[in-house]
Amino acid sequence: MNLKIALLQLLPEKSMEAQLEKGIRACRKAKGMGADIALFPEMWNTGYEIPQDEKTLNEMAVSAGSDFVQSFGRLAGELQMAIGITFLETHTPKPLNSLILFDRNGKETLHYSKVHTCDFDLEKMLSGGEDFYTADLDIGRDTVKAGAMICFDREFPESARILMLKGAEVILAPNACPMEINRLAALRTRAYENMLAVATCNYPDGQPDCNGHSTVFDGVAWLPDEPGVRDMCIFEAPEEEGVYLAEINLSMLRRYREDEVMGGKFRHPDKYRVLTESELRKPCSDDSLSEV
Repeated sequence: MNLKIALLQLLPEKSMEAQLEKGIRACRKAKGMGADIALFPEMWNTGYEIPQDEKTLNEMAVSAGSDFVQSFGRLAGELQMAIGITFLETHTPKPLNSLILFDRNGKETLHYSKVHTCDFDLEKMLSGGEDFYTADLDIGRDTVKAGAMICFDREFPESARILMLKGAEVILAPNACPMEINRLAALRTRAYENMLAVATCNYPDGQPDCNGHSTVFDGVAWLPDEPGVRDMCIFEAPEEEGVYLAEINLSMLRRYREDEVMGGKFRHPDKYRVLTESELRKPCSDDSLSEV
């Protein structure tokens, strides 16, 4: 069974109303291309604009029940296609950077807020999410276990690892930054070490500090009947704006997960206690050094 994901690598417009209209047109195009899921780049309702004064920021935020968000839920039901819509979400004490995934019936199946906000930059104005979640996504001919991480989340192995441990087969990853060799390597690694697919949707060139290159890594590093290794990057978009379709061989991924050794199969969680400690440990102290 193949899973078709449309990456809506779009330039933002001047207003939220225009964002809504452009997003709807892009989803309709994705459906015409045969997509099972349409995914937006990060914080689509504002075009990843994050004002640095609270009043303006809160005015730009919308709730999960807002017409902006729910319009995509209704559209998902109309098109019989899942839609991952991203938005600046109303929240106290600070807004959230969020994604809601509607299934093909227009039902909300996943609501995720970015855990690893970029507090060193503009996102210091935002609150962080509380957890990572997975959901059974109905795509009609099958059900896919989906999860989400947003942009900077990818830099923390724990993000994808938790999603894998919760059963994720596919991670949807909205993005708003330059995709270069190191960030792409991080996405490849998250897919490799967890034996899952990672689909990333970025803004195109023309959006400040973005350059397209939306990608899909399918998580299958090798196959028993093929020599050598596979390139897990099954799709990489150019820099230009567009709606791009990638196709994941989900049946192949499921067989691979059954047979191969990564993911959770040989973990030693009792050895990882330091990962949950709130304070950083120093690698060593002066008195632990051996005399020469």
